[in-house]
Amino acid sequence: MSKRHLTILGATGSIGLSTLDVVRRHPDRFSVYALTAGTRASELAALCREFQPEVAVMASSVAAAELTDLLSDMPGIRVLGGPEALCEVASAAESDTVMAAIVGAAGLSPTLAAVRAGKRVLLANKEALVMSGKLFMDAVADSGAELLPIDSEHNAIFQCMPADKVRDPLGAGITRILLTASGGPFRQHSAEALRDVTPAEACAHPNWSMGQKISVDSATLMNKGLELIEACWLFNTTPEKVEVHVHPESIIHSMVEYADGSVLAQLGSPDMRTPIANGLAWPDRINAGVAPLDLFSIGRFHFERPDLERFPCLRLAAEAFETGGTAPAVLNAANEEAVAAFLAGNLCFSDIPVIIERTLSVTAVVPADSFATIFAKDAEARVRAREEISLVAV
Repeated sequence: MSKRHLTILGATGSIGLSTLDVVRRHPDRFSVYALTAGTRASELAALCREFQPEVAVMASSVAAAELTDLLSDMPGIRVLGGPEALCEVASAAESDTVMAAIVGAAGLSPTLAAVRAGKRVLLANKEALVMSGKLFMDAVADSGAELLPIDSEHNAIFQCMPADKVRDPLGAGITRILLTASGGPFRQHSAEALRDVTPAEACAHPNWSMGQKISVDSATLMNKGLELIEACWLFNTTPEKVEVHVHPESIIHSMVEYADGSVLAQLGSPDMRTPIANGLAWPDRINAGVAPLDLFSIGRFHFERPDLERFPCLRLAAEAFETGGTAPAVLNAANEEAVAAFLAGNLCFSDIPVIIERTLSVTAVVPADSFATIFAKDAEARVRAREEISLVAV
């Protein structure tokens, strides 16, 4: 058994910390080459002291200078800063596996760098694939990179499919992918009540421990919309073949339906260490530190159809995918700006989909023929979204 050498993009976030917890349990299987973070220099410094990476990267030179001071007694760790440094460690020959866990559009460039370098890429950054779709998957095919999904739902789907048919569901006899959603903390709120929810309430997910942005996305169902797009690209299918089921218990992480009537499901506690361990060790199985599932204590599973009237973000995502071109990149950019405004107290929760829909309507869609085009449209959409936010800001 050869040891895997890891680069973790977004080490101080919830996925990064969960990844390091799995790594901590298996020092014989994994070593850490590089750790990266955005602005949390003190947190990354503590991780560097424990895991002894060769390189540590911060998102900016200012944060890198802070980290350098914090690690002044550890000259063996090279500290870098800035977007180019992220891409450098993502593609470095010293690591063979990259956990792509930087949240949002900021994760696209380093994740793409890892793909182009032919790494095993553990994809926890769904926005990278949402934004660039076919271009991203073409890069995977061209480089021979090994792309493994880490989102709990997509990892569940991956586990329920034949390994050699992940990109050929029809050839595997698969008729539908059943994508589960928790429904978030406001599943039973009225449309009127949604206007008054606070950022703190939106970030208090009933089942999962996640960062702020993804928690708000879960509350609006945009997370499921982004995952719908991600599933279509990962598994080479269409939205008509993907059905979203609201499953409040978050125990069945997704299902795959076959032509003979069989439905295979992956079950587990709502703990991201399970899909992370699956991706790190695949095709082997290792201890992830997750407590055994107690079905007796759960008792029952419930399923509901998503309410697209109260939670239109799921509809907007499906429509953006159908439109194609740069529409998904615009959708993602508008959502990131709207969520940031909501978290800052400048936008009502129920206005998040309003901003997204308005931004989509005023931003021209063009063919997604290059990454340069995608990045340019992302920037344009952010400007337009901020203009729309200024018109409705609380």
